[in-house]
Amino acid sequence: MSDEEDPMIEIKASFFVECEELLESLQDGLQIMDDGEGDTETINIVFRAVHSIKGGAGAFGLDKLVRFAHQFESVLDGVRSDTITADRSAISVFFQSGDILADLVRSARDDTDSDEDRTKTVLKELEAILGHNSNEVVEEEVADFQPMVLSMDFGLDDTVNEPQDVPEHPPTDLPAFEDGFTINFVPDSALYVSGNEPLHLLRLLREMGQLNVYCDTSKIPPLADLDVEKSYLSWAIQLTTDEDQDAIREVFDFVADLCTLTIVSPESGGSIPPISPPTPPTTPPPTLPALDDVLTNEASKDIVTDSVASLSTPPAPEGAVETVDYPKNIEVAPSMAPVTAAKSNASPDAQTASKATKPRPTVRVDLERIDRLVNLVGELVINQAMISQSVQEADLSTNSAVSDGLDEFMQLTRDIQDSVMMIRAQPVKSLFQRMSRIVRESSALISKSVRLKTEGDATEVDKTVIERLADPLTHMIRNAVDHGVETPSDRLAAGKPEEGVVTLSAGHRSGRVIIEVTDDGAGINRPRVLQIAIEKGLVTENAQITDSEIDNLLFMPGFSTANEVSDLSGRGVGMDVVKSAILALGGRVTIQSEPGFGTTFTISLPLTLAVLDGMVIDVAQQTLVVPLNTITETLTLAQDDIRALGPLTNVIKVRDTFVPLLDLGAELGYRLPMDSYIGAIVLLIAREDGSHAALVVDAIQDQRQVVIKGLQDTFGRVPGVAAATILGDGKIALILDPVDIVANAGGRTRSVQPNLQLAG
Repeated sequence: MSDEEDPMIEIKASFFVECEELLESLQDGLQIMDDGEGDTETINIVFRAVHSIKGGAGAFGLDKLVRFAHQFESVLDGVRSDTITADRSAISVFFQSGDILADLVRSARDDTDSDEDRTKTVLKELEAILGHNSNEVVEEEVADFQPMVLSMDFGLDDTVNEPQDVPEHPPTDLPAFEDGFTINFVPDSALYVSGNEPLHLLRLLREMGQLNVYCDTSKIPPLADLDVEKSYLSWAIQLTTDEDQDAIREVFDFVADLCTLTIVSPESGGSIPPISPPTPPTTPPPTLPALDDVLTNEASKDIVTDSVASLSTPPAPEGAVETVDYPKNIEVAPSMAPVTAAKSNASPDAQTASKATKPRPTVRVDLERIDRLVNLVGELVINQAMISQSVQEADLSTNSAVSDGLDEFMQLTRDIQDSVMMIRAQPVKSLFQRMSRIVRESSALISKSVRLKTEGDATEVDKTVIERLADPLTHMIRNAVDHGVETPSDRLAAGKPEEGVVTLSAGHRSGRVIIEVTDDGAGINRPRVLQIAIEKGLVTENAQITDSEIDNLLFMPGFSTANEVSDLSGRGVGMDVVKSAILALGGRVTIQSEPGFGTTFTISLPLTLAVLDGMVIDVAQQTLVVPLNTITETLTLAQDDIRALGPLTNVIKVRDTFVPLLDLGAELGYRLPMDSYIGAIVLLIAREDGSHAALVVDAIQDQRQVVIKGLQDTFGRVPGVAAATILGDGKIALILDPVDIVANAGGRTRSVQPNLQLAG
């Protein structure tokens, strides 16, 4: 069977996708704890994420991942039971452990080596928090197997003394416990395979109150017939506690699909069925094979399927008696399946709330299929434009059936395009979480205390944009930590908190995605930047340049303010790469800085790289497209609107402000500036800093959706040109980047008078 046909490959891939979601949940929980807002449920969320990853990893024989997750889980279990305090230093170790866990997941997924030294270092820190070395627990070798009878109402230590007055086996019909709950717990073999341990569950029950535990060992076969991967033990438990049944059920949440469980409350009375493992099926239950055989042994598929499915199991219904069944591929004895009584006193509001919190069903689709769908939608948009062109050329009445049908077709095309773009859109949350790790590692490397604060991480962006934004954003975050935030001593001297803050925010503005990286550091040292630029010959010594122009020198190739080369900076490679990468995405980056208060880098990106709304214009007999989200309004110039500024440039008055006038045809090199701009049509273009500029065009054809066709691979980056598109008549039109045109404009809108005489 090929890899493509093997269901194990698909199941394993699903497990790794689940891991990414669990790691995201883990980071969310740790961040809440770090902010000092963590409660018991937050700690449980973090614990469940690590526990679920460990369980799935155990099903696939990922030993390194299981070992690390087990140690991490043990520490988190101590936090849950209040035996370990989650202070700032401990949470810092938890963040590092989450990073290692993510590395181990990805190395297992990609079949690559992980950083063993770093993993061991973090393991030792976890062991220090836990209070013992996991390697110190060594099992003693025994000559023969002797089953242990276990009954306890004490501390449930790892070493349990054999009681003197307990029968070898519990009663065959255990009466309901009048003073508390009676619990019958029969684990499945898969419970042990997934890395769970009944002793941990008993310890949690012990913390609730007085506990009596009876272990049935009667089903253990002779040593020669013993299957080490099969479960033979079961437990009867009597618990006296002030907690309710929901609290008891929560102890077994993580193994709900891996055992049979009955809980009898004191009010219900009666008796529970005798403890006994499930009746053996006619076919032996499947066991987990060796890792080498996992691709060929069909029996292993059921176990892996159930182990992966257990990562997100809904809670069982409430009732006086609760049954948690085995996975579907395991038969259960009739005696072990008591009837579950539904809770009748649930209020309608509670039922409504339960429905509201039910997670929405999702379907995972290969990204290639979505990309293919996006391409087809692009072709649909082009065909719709061609039909519109044909109808227009046929000069049909606007009230004709064809025109009405075309309008409906255009609206349907837009709805389909919007829906497909929503499928491709993803929250930037996963990207922001990766930046949290960058901040932790970078600050530790240079002995600074820096914390990342995120805002708007639910903002959705095209998946392609997210993937290509990771590298430039990493550069900017490292730059903020290294150059932006001061050292702890400098911050204290400046009256600031010792811990610096880097804020990463995202949001939608004017049809674009705006991502900002802000630090609360010392700001840009502009005199030093200017001096370095002069030394490197980037500007002349007597040049008169603005603060904004000085800030933009940081984007010059090879520019660096670092005094020495370090692991983070000083090699002169960074911000120029950032700008190039963002420009390749059709975006822009700007800087704002205030000395003593910090610096903000703003990235402006298109919502999607596939389709955009554009205004089709004519300039010097050329058809061009301007993105609609950059245009604030269109104007027709009157004589009173135009003012001269210098010998070659003009400005126009727009209400109470003056705006530079730029001739788009002259800026693109299509023609010389026009003799007069009275009656000319202009597009008022908005820039990220709030300023405006007016572009003169010859005519406006239409407003329509256009399909973006990239030019980067063939022509590289062309200043002022973002991409190209195919119009309805089959012609190719350039999609302009008007903000880039404005930023690099010469501004000439007047010719030099031929009779101009020089003085003297």
